[in-house]
Amino acid sequence: MQQTKSMKQCVSWHGLTVSMLCGAGMVALALLSAPAHAESDAVKELAAPPPIELPLKPSREFAKFPRYAGMLGSRQIVLRLGAKTDDPSGVHGEYQFTDNGAVILIAGDRDGDTLEVEESNDGTHITGNWVGKFAADGTLSGERMNVDDSDPQPFDLRPLAAGQPVPPPAAAKAPAETSAPAPGGHPVGGVSNVTTGD
Repeated sequence: MQQTKSMKQCVSWHGLTVSMLCGAGMVALALLSAPAHAESDAVKELAAPPPIELPLKPSREFAKFPRYAGMLGSRQIVLRLGAKTDDPSGVHGEYQFTDNGAVILIAGDRDGDTLEVEESNDGTHITGNWVGKFAADGTLSGERMNVDDSDPQPFDLRPLAAGQPVPPPAAAKAPAETSAPAPGGHPVGGVSNVTTGD
């Protein structure tokens, strides 16, 4: 802590009365600077955006955006996606899982039929990336990956008309049939239709 000239004088003098006066002066100085500090905190509080309440809830701002429904991996979602007002190629919105209601924010760019967005489950930290394409009929498909591009999950979303209810999730796809390995052969790398010879 820096000492002012008056603080140095208080420390260097040894009289009891002078020390008490200097001590009272430092208390008064501290009290006078307190409102300025409190005032700057108030200004910072007003200037800061409101804290995001977790877990995220659907936003009224995005309620007017077009909706898309479909599957992200094995889970059904409803995506609300619209143009940003301050960026001609920018898009933003949210998606919500239909099974548990969890809401995830998204923002990024649309260039023609290509969509590239990032997602956040808390409004601050990026939790994933989406890369997809819009088809002529308005459907949107592509992949959602973690931030490090791991764990890609396909998404396939169809536009919903205003007021149209969200359809039930598509039936789970039946697992592909696997063929038995040839007699005397052994599966290669867990793939049963590729086997070693005799």
